[in-house]
Amino acid sequence: MFLVRLAQVCRKAYIIVDALSLMEQHEEAVLRLKQQVEDTSLSPADRINLLNDTLKRFLNMAAAPKDGGMLTRFKSLLYQSGILSHCVTLLTLDLQKLQSNCKAAVTLASLTSSCCVGVEPGELSETFHRLFLPSVMDGLLSLASRLARRAECVSLFRRVMDSVSWLLRAHAQLTTQVLSSSYYALIQGCDEVTMSLLFVQMWINLCTASSDFLSSLSDDAILLLLNEAVGQFAVTSDASLGGASVRLILHMANQLPLQPFLFNFKGLDSLLDKDWRGRGFDQEVDQLIALTQSREILPSVDRVRAACVIQAAWKSYLTRRRLKCLSGVVSMLQRRFRALRRQQQQQRDAQRLQEELNFQVCLQRQQARRKFHQKQRELLQLLPPDQVQPYLLECQVRAAVLIQSAWRGFLARRRIDSQRDSLRLEHAQQHAARTLQRAVRRFLQERQAAKVLASGPCWIGHKGLTDSRRAVLKRQVEEYISLHPSSAVSRQQCEQLHNDVQWRLQALLQQAVQQKREEQKIESLLAHTHTQLDRLKDAPSLSAVMATDIKSFLSPSGTIATRGRDAHNSRLQAHRLPWWRTLGETASVLNPKEEMELGGEVRS
Repeated sequence: MFLVRLAQVCRKAYIIVDALSLMEQHEEAVLRLKQQVEDTSLSPADRINLLNDTLKRFLNMAAAPKDGGMLTRFKSLLYQSGILSHCVTLLTLDLQKLQSNCKAAVTLASLTSSCCVGVEPGELSETFHRLFLPSVMDGLLSLASRLARRAECVSLFRRVMDSVSWLLRAHAQLTTQVLSSSYYALIQGCDEVTMSLLFVQMWINLCTASSDFLSSLSDDAILLLLNEAVGQFAVTSDASLGGASVRLILHMANQLPLQPFLFNFKGLDSLLDKDWRGRGFDQEVDQLIALTQSREILPSVDRVRAACVIQAAWKSYLTRRRLKCLSGVVSMLQRRFRALRRQQQQQRDAQRLQEELNFQVCLQRQQARRKFHQKQRELLQLLPPDQVQPYLLECQVRAAVLIQSAWRGFLARRRIDSQRDSLRLEHAQQHAARTLQRAVRRFLQERQAAKVLASGPCWIGHKGLTDSRRAVLKRQVEEYISLHPSSAVSRQQCEQLHNDVQWRLQALLQQAVQQKREEQKIESLLAHTHTQLDRLKDAPSLSAVMATDIKSFLSPSGTIATRGRDAHNSRLQAHRLPWWRTLGETASVLNPKEEMELGGEVRS
């Protein structure tokens, strides 16, 4: 008996020693994995593949022994070493940075959620539940929202939802975070009904898999989940999604008293009866309608009596305060009304006085004008007949002088006001024009100098060749030709060919010189055109233009100026023609008598 117990003790000791050695190996492997993951030379895709392979191998090795404590200690070691934090960071990366390796990211999400279940954080329990687990859930939902945008990733999205469901089964307190997450709302906003159906099925599986899931939730979480299920009735018309939502609410009603929560959803029974009958689940719809209609709880007699007392007290208080302030309010309204009426009466009186004053002024001016004309007519009657016309001409001249003096004074004052700005603008334009002209002239001089150098002698030779050297080279060429005569071409033909080549070369050079001159002329015309355009852009308005400004815009070419002046005069003469002259381009020219008969004005 003693030997048997000794053998058992030895066996347990061996098991403990093996476990300790295995744990030490796991710690060393985890440290090596952490160093590899923190290596900055690895890309995010390589890190994900490394974590997937290593975590799979570690979890299989830790789950091999029959003792389940080894797997728990290994998961705790992964959390304490920070490897799970690296996994969460990689899950939040964009799929484009992962080189579209969606399957590897989904595998990492499954491993991360599996490692978060059954962890014993020890002293870091509060940090684990308040900070780490919400970050893991955000990473999973972020990955799910990116996969939901791709129609070909439905199976991968389902795997991510399985990971979320696995994590919610172990940590039900994350339900509120899931329902209020922006990623969850983004996924629900997709047009795909499959995504919403997967979420509803996930909540149904969580409610049916564990009876303690709903009881462990807070009232806010239950209300959010119920709001999510009821919201599907209003945003979708799919029968499968509506049936799943009805089943979810019924599962929740079987485990919890939902009457206080359903009190917030008024009109749900009419919505179900109107839009969701005849879809294949009428029995479940009837159950839900009966549940919603039984939510109205009649208030007790004491509550009604208390409400009546409170309302009566409040209404009597309001009535007393209104009666107390009524006399002051009435007097204030009367005072304001009388002041407004007095002000309106004063405005009407002032307007009437102003109209009477204007009428009197106009009447006095009309009477004075009539008296002046009457007196002028009497004076004209006293004058001899031969002096009436000169007198009228003198009056016209005097009136014209007066009008001209007033107009010239107005122009002078306006010119003096705008003279400073116009002078400054003119000075700036002249300075810019001089600068441009100086630059163009310098450019043209450089081109002309280069052209003169290029159009030198037409013969081809070495630069700096002297006459003596040229004679020596010519003698050597003649000796070589005499010693090696050509059988195909004679000397006269060679000389003729040489002369022809020299003539063609000279013609080509002259053509190049002519082409350069034309280009120079075109460039100068373009520069002059651009200068004139800039000056036209900066020109003053017609109301402020002066005689000196007009001279600066005249063309230096006499032909152009003459043609412009003729076109302007012809345009003015066309404007002076009567209206019937402008009816057609081929209208005949009538005599002055015909013009007067048609209503036109004879002009000299």
